[in-house]
Amino acid sequence: MRRIFIYLGLFAIMPVLAAGSAFAGTVRILVPAHDIARGDTIGEGDLTFATVDGAALMSGLPTRIDEVKGMQTRRMLVAGQPFRADDVRRPIVITKGQTITMQFIVPGVELTAMGRAMSEGGVGDTVTIQNPVSYRMISGTVVAPGTVRANGPINAPANTIARR
Repeated sequence: MRRIFIYLGLFAIMPVLAAGSAFAGTVRILVPAHDIARGDTIGEGDLTFATVDGAALMSGLPTRIDEVKGMQTRRMLVAGQPFRADDVRRPIVITKGQTITMQFIVPGVELTAMGRAMSEGGVGDTVTIQNPVSYRMISGTVVAPGTVRANGPINAPANTIARR
């Protein structure tokens, strides 16, 4: 009886082992063609392809140029060395402390106001904005340089005193 279970267990594991060997070939990944400094924007000429063994492949490695083209580096990227998608970000278009335009849009009403960015971000990122009149913190999505579409207030403690 024990042998039957061992054989059944081996047959159950074999498809899993076969599926894992699907990455045994080589995979094309993107690598920098030359050293790219921290904060630089990546262009098409900055990248080249390299092949790596699929068994040694790390997750999060970019494989298409359009995934990272136009992105900004978070750290120095060394020529020929693989980098992860986390090593790049959208270019920063709003910096901390910058005066920005906040858009509040609901059906039938569109309102704009000035605010102060309390965090930095690129187009599509969520940033925190301070309303200079009420001193309330608002969450918003960056839609363009200097412009944020408000998502709503950030919950503050009930005992917060408004400055006048």
